[in-house]
Amino acid sequence: RVVILVISIFCMSFSLQGKKKEKRSVVRIETSEGVIRIALSDDTPVHRDNFLRLASEGFYDGTLFHRCIQDFMIQGGDPDSRGAAPEAVLGEGGTGYTLPAEICMPYLYHVRGAMAAARDPDDVNPEKRSSGCQFYIVWGKKFTDTSIREKRALLKSRGYEMSGKMVDDYIMKGGTPHLDGEYTVFGEVIDGLKVVRVIQLTPTDANDRPRQDIVIRHVEVEQESAAARQSRLSR
Repeated sequence: RVVILVISIFCMSFSLQGKKKEKRSVVRIETSEGVIRIALSDDTPVHRDNFLRLASEGFYDGTLFHRCIQDFMIQGGDPDSRGAAPEAVLGEGGTGYTLPAEICMPYLYHVRGAMAAARDPDDVNPEKRSSGCQFYIVWGKKFTDTSIREKRALLKSRGYEMSGKMVDDYIMKGGTPHLDGEYTVFGEVIDGLKVVRVIQLTPTDANDRPRQDIVIRHVEVEQESAAARQSRLSR
């Protein structure tokens, strides 16, 4: 099973939030529960360009959010989930390729609403390469001053420091800080967080698949950043 889990090859020293004044690439995900709009980071160009291309090709249309865990995250993008039988175990589908990790700590992290790439676990994927298509959107939980200390220590053991902004976000907004430094975060929800909330609360089976299919009806590119456009035209 592809599981959410990704190390940095390169990152610019700007946060996703710090780029709000610039025009970012935005995708619109229409689901059976409502619309989620995602802004993609120019600090993760490989993941950004890949997602924009797949969205433009209709790759995600008709697929499911096939793995949803309350107070954690919702995962989608498995092409095998399109039209899957109710008893089918999902999560193994892919594009036939993986992406190099682009972890940008401490600028892109697992605050609530972050979108990140799924991947195979370390024992078969020591380079922490991302799935070519599967992604997850973070929900997580809110932390206290006391409970965040353990996560700060965990992150430090991975060679990263948790910034003051990260601490504030995990306390005020929530998230999944134990994933930081392990997965590539490459986008954030800018509209539709209430839809994410509804989806992560859905009843699921023993494999965390929603008992009632939650369909990604259509994904479209609303706008491209200048960097994404230049990258596309240069290919």
